[in-house]
Formats: sequence, structure tokens, C-alpha cells
Amino acid sequence: MEDFFNLTMLIAASIGSLAFGILAAYGVLRAGFWLMRPEPRRSPVKTRPQVARTL
Repeated sequence: MEDFFNLTMLIAASIGSLAFGILAAYGVLRAGFWLMRPEPRRSPVKTRPQVARTL
């Protein structure tokens, strides 16, 4: 019975570490891509939208 308990705990620990590794990698990649995101450029000239004229 003790061997079965040890096997169960080993499987649970391996699944937990796999899930933690995947979530940690996802967080690192998400933070990295967020840091690489280009900053929005502001146009120096203020423009107003114009309505298109139809015939």
C-alpha cells in the first residue's frame, strides 16, 4: 500500500511541476512580447477626418 501511495504522489508531483513549467514559460513569453511591443507614434500634425464625397 505504501508503494501505491508513493507512486500516486510521484505522478501528482510530476503533473504539478509540468503545469507550473508551462505556466511559467507562458508568463515569461507574454512579458517578453509585451516589452517588445512598439510604442504608438503620435503624429506631430493634428488632422481632422474628412467625409468622402460621392457623386
